[in-house]
Amino acid sequence: MSTRFFRSKFAVTGVVAFGLGVLFASSMDLTKYSWAQPNNGSAVQPNVRGPNAPDAAGSFANVAERVTPTVVAIKTLQEARQVRANPRGRPQVPQGMEDFFNQFGGGGGGQGERRGEGSGFIMTSDGYIITNNHVVADADRVTVTLSDQKIYTAKVVGKDPTTDVAVVKIDAKNLPTLPIGDDNQARIGDWVLAVGNPLGLDFTVTAGIISAKARGSELGPNRGNFNVSDFIQTDAAINPGNSGGPLINLKGEAIGLNSMIASETGYYTGYGFAIPITLVKQVADALIKEGRVRLPILGVSVTAVGAEDAGINGLSTNAGVLVQAFSLPDGGPAKAAGIQIGDVIVAIGGEPVTRVSALQRTVRSHKIGETVTVDVLRYGTKKQFKVKLIEADATGTVASVPATSTPDVVEPAASKTIGKFGIAVEAAPAELLKSLDLPAGAGVRVTEVASGSPAKDKLNPGADIITAVLFPGPKRAVKTPADLQAIIAGLKDGEYVSLMVTTYDIPSRYKNTHVVNIRAN
Repeated sequence: MSTRFFRSKFAVTGVVAFGLGVLFASSMDLTKYSWAQPNNGSAVQPNVRGPNAPDAAGSFANVAERVTPTVVAIKTLQEARQVRANPRGRPQVPQGMEDFFNQFGGGGGGQGERRGEGSGFIMTSDGYIITNNHVVADADRVTVTLSDQKIYTAKVVGKDPTTDVAVVKIDAKNLPTLPIGDDNQARIGDWVLAVGNPLGLDFTVTAGIISAKARGSELGPNRGNFNVSDFIQTDAAINPGNSGGPLINLKGEAIGLNSMIASETGYYTGYGFAIPITLVKQVADALIKEGRVRLPILGVSVTAVGAEDAGINGLSTNAGVLVQAFSLPDGGPAKAAGIQIGDVIVAIGGEPVTRVSALQRTVRSHKIGETVTVDVLRYGTKKQFKVKLIEADATGTVASVPATSTPDVVEPAASKTIGKFGIAVEAAPAELLKSLDLPAGAGVRVTEVASGSPAKDKLNPGADIITAVLFPGPKRAVKTPADLQAIIAGLKDGEYVSLMVTTYDIPSRYKNTHVVNIRAN
């Protein structure tokens, strides 16, 4: 597959943050032990005073003592018949080391069974426990160990892969519970503790700070249409087995559910990610009440606003989310209300929307059937629409970055014309348009993008068809190279053009229509 496809803004939305791999922090996904576990640096803390600081001795002991009894160790078993039916689900171990790791449970005990370990925390005194969906998703048997070493068989009450939250239940009474905090009040730089069972080391406490909030699509590709990307980043050490354990503030309250790590090795290298507790609590309550989560949706597919998207709308910062497409076959409620592809959503219900995670969080805070006001910028013009939220189904999406496939590039024919933005195009072949279910004469295919040109990293030779110009002026169809050349030739340096582009790959049957905004140098 060609690497040229990854040069476009559209394609790089799935690139892994910091060049690292983002992995679930569950030992089902990785081997159980490491001989060189990194030092998390939390043994000695500075003597900082204040409401969110260690105690006078520089210790987190008081908080750790209060919260540890509310954390549980979770062990899962997936039966051999399922593992054989889904061989891709087997944990990855170094070649030739299978027997070594089998003795620690990472290789399935020699019978094809798949065993996993994770963490959780007690939500209610009668035995409801919150954990990650990926910890229990494929389990045939789940056991829970409390801090006093009592062991219970657990029942999976409900699980939601879109948020990676699950609830299990044990038959117990008068259990200690972990107070729920407010992640909205947590600030970057606040001290936090992570409690869980990393690498099979039960009830381990690590400390660090909140490194960032609202981490989104930069963490990696979407794991499904509805997935929410709204993570708290922390440098508290999180390793395989920490999944499902709480991220705790110094009041002893849960503010997040530990879920992933960013690592080249699969073990802690400084970055961990937790799901915000307000979202976790919302999902957990729904799972307990109904056994499933009902999602309200706008029916749009969105991506973060880039520099060109902000500039074309007169924004001084890259704030808001760009509507790339409608996610329902009939367009859905957003399209019916008058929202258009290329609009930048800046507020919902009066609440500012600065990024994808904020939009997702705001939409989820409303009820299905509720009508919300949506404020947008349409190439600098403010507009407001009223959208009635509907329930998501298998074809919808809450608000997600478009799928980031990696199509093979179709080698282009000879260039026909070179435009102001450093692109060469040709009339799209009729056979190609037909295979993409596009009408004859529906666009021009990009055949070349000049190095250092404004279109570099925006358009993909042999994989993009420009079908229309959305700005400047009214929407105009592009049927021939001359149509596009006439529009581009009239632009001055510093002006913008907004293109409707279909990215495709015939062998994989991949097709995605989206907006590309480009600024002339």
